[in-house]
Amino acid sequence: MQIAMQGSAGRDAFINRIATALPPNDVHVGFLDFGRRMLKHDTRRLAVFNRMVERSGISHRYSIFASQGDGDAAGFYRPGAFPGTGARMRLFEQFAPDLACEAVNRLLADEDRGRITHLIVTSCTGLFAPGIDLQLIGRCGLRPDIERTFVGFMGCYAAINALKLARHIVRSEPGARVLAMNLELCTLHLHETADLEEILSFLLFGDGCAVALISADAVGVRMDSFKAALLPDTAELIRWNIREQGFDMVLSGAVPAAIRSGLARARSSFLDSLPVDLWAVHPGGRSVLDAVEEALELPSTALAVSREVLNDFGNMSSGTVMFVLDRLMRDAAPGARGCAMAFGPGLVAETMRFQMAA
Repeated sequence: MQIAMQGSAGRDAFINRIATALPPNDVHVGFLDFGRRMLKHDTRRLAVFNRMVERSGISHRYSIFASQGDGDAAGFYRPGAFPGTGARMRLFEQFAPDLACEAVNRLLADEDRGRITHLIVTSCTGLFAPGIDLQLIGRCGLRPDIERTFVGFMGCYAAINALKLARHIVRSEPGARVLAMNLELCTLHLHETADLEEILSFLLFGDGCAVALISADAVGVRMDSFKAALLPDTAELIRWNIREQGFDMVLSGAVPAAIRSGLARARSSFLDSLPVDLWAVHPGGRSVLDAVEEALELPSTALAVSREVLNDFGNMSSGTVMFVLDRLMRDAAPGARGCAMAFGPGLVAETMRFQMAA
């Protein structure tokens, strides 16, 4: 296990608040039916898929697609003729800016937008230029000279890295007010396949957007320190590549076991002597949350909010841990200490220690 750490000396930076946005279409049941149809000639794998559905801990997922009940995602996913990368990216260009604007307008409803100095956008499910960052300037009334950064293709742990970058900005520029956005349209990248691990994407992933305001104002969550743990010999377990038929996700069934053993070995450096009252763990799946709970010997209630988010929205890649943190912030006691954690290609666990403002 290799550990990297950023220290906590210097000016404090706070996540003041978080806003989220979702497409309007709950497609969970339709996507499950589609996944079953792709396995209808393999009764053994279909039985495994159905068992995993029952144990998934997911009831709802949202998508830009208006319908999946007929099995073709409103004509986009057609058996025998799944779309190529170009068609998928055209839909990203069409739908992603609207979802991004909805989240930003919700976050900044009572904010002087001229005070926003920096914008960080993360996504691993689409890209184009001029991009979402520039569209947000015109559509959301942000300053034309706002400093913009795009963090691309890091996967589910990108939110932690965006927060880390925002913290560096605020600590070096005390007057900075940073927007950190995580925008993912995961349902653009479903594949027609008989491979069970790939078909599980029909069970797990959904679309969503989260955006946070980070500043030196002592309101919300104080970000204290960041650690990254690289699990050796796990590089093939999570892969995300751009191919002819879209973005190709490999999420091995061995991921939970690797997380369980890796976190258990790194526990002494992951968790210092300070207590952890709040856990904001990326719900990559029910088995991932089980693995974290077992590795860190957490009580059964510790990851309750992560399990709620998984049930309500599925895995939205980078934005999911921010949905968890948003819910935690609503009811957390002043001074409560916490740990946010997300996983992604590498295999890497990215963590952030935090404390609720007094």
